[in-house]
Amino acid sequence: MSIVAVVPARGGSKSVPRKNIRVIGGKPLIAWTIEAALKCRSLGRVITSTDDDEIAQIARQFGAEVPFLRPVDLASDTATSVDVVLHALDWLQQNEHAQPDFVMLLQPTSPLRTAEDIEAAVVLQREKQAEAVVSVCETAHPPQWLKRFGPNGELLPWESGVELEPSRRQEAALAYQQNGAIYLVKTVTLSRARTFLPERTFGYVMPPERSVDIDSPWDFYLAELILKDKCASKAD
Repeated sequence: MSIVAVVPARGGSKSVPRKNIRVIGGKPLIAWTIEAALKCRSLGRVITSTDDDEIAQIARQFGAEVPFLRPVDLASDTATSVDVVLHALDWLQQNEHAQPDFVMLLQPTSPLRTAEDIEAAVVLQREKQAEAVVSVCETAHPPQWLKRFGPNGELLPWESGVELEPSRRQEAALAYQQNGAIYLVKTVTLSRARTFLPERTFGYVMPPERSVDIDSPWDFYLAELILKDKCASKAD
């Protein structure tokens, strides 16, 4: 079974300028994902898809392939991750006549995801013969606690008809959310369904301390603290 990892990293970022190559824990953000992916024997190739020359140079420096620069229209705010990955697969097919069995999307905004997490997701796919595997983490709060504002500012249930909210968190059923770290899917399924969540998708559960998805300065600060703590623990 062949697997190609695609690391998407466009140059533009509104929330945190130049986010993908901003230094965190002593190296560019994207480096953490590339290095973790390169440690996984199950991944045949690690390819960075970017529209930016500087990002391409840094990705190559840390060992990723950058065989093409992404078209401008796929580096906009409206371009989806599915579009980006399908473009990479099309490029491989047209230029190298290569078609991997699976593709794995590894977003650089998840620097705390480990090589062991990536390998475990592949193992889960093989055990379940899954169409796809997506990483998740337990939600911080029960979904029944979600609220929305009504037209007059009153608090209403997020979704009508939901079960009565538990009085204690311990009484609520466990709920999980995608953490953005790992998306593994059959290439033929992705091409046909254009989703990372087809019918037979299984969840790989990651702990919250490895599930930080960087999208703001606060996320950067939190991830930096966790990385510093990990480095200090190794030093001890």
